Amino acid sequence: MQTSTDIIVFDIETKNTFADVGGDQNIDKLEVSVVCAYSYDHDKYFCFEENELSPLGDMMQKAKLIVGFSSKRFDVPVLNKYFKFNLAAIPHYDILEAIETSWGRRISLDLLGEANLNIRKTGHGLDAIDWYRNGEMKKLKEYCTQDVKITKDIFDLIRTRGYLWIPQRNTPEMARVIVSYKEPEANPQASLL
Repeated sequence: MQTSTDIIVFDIETKNTFADVGGDQNIDKLEVSVVCAYSYDHDKYFCFEENELSPLGDMMQKAKLIVGFSSKRFDVPVLNKYFKFNLAAIPHYDILEAIETSWGRRISLDLLGEANLNIRKTGHGLDAIDWYRNGEMKKLKEYCTQDVKITKDIFDLIRTRGYLWIPQRNTPEMARVIVSYKEPEANPQASLL
């Protein structure tokens, strides 16, 4: 049996909004416009449009871990319908979930990037929907790739130093928040059906 060592950091953008599908209780009705991913084994960024998701599925199914930001709440439920395996069964590290567990509340990727990397996002999720609707796929893929780069760099900080700087509300001070992460073992591929 093959042993997997790859870690995939990913982010999705959608064609539509919660308002378009009748609210966040209908998350499964959202449709993917692009998914961008980083593979540690390949040291490379990839972007996939909705009709190109098969290679992404292969990458994720073989990964020892997938990593995202608010990905358990959003990305996986939207993306799961595109695959013939259960994406939620793959070992998964959600950075926002880890921060919420440690710190007790949510924070945006943009604020995390600025506080820890001195990098800001290049847009907003609603911009991504407009870019898709206007056929600006290059701009959309660049935006999604930038989100993956920030997510990957934040993940690398968690792995190497075990904490993140979190801006405090209504004050210029930063909190040093311990964020737990345990490196998963490289396990033989299991059935994900």
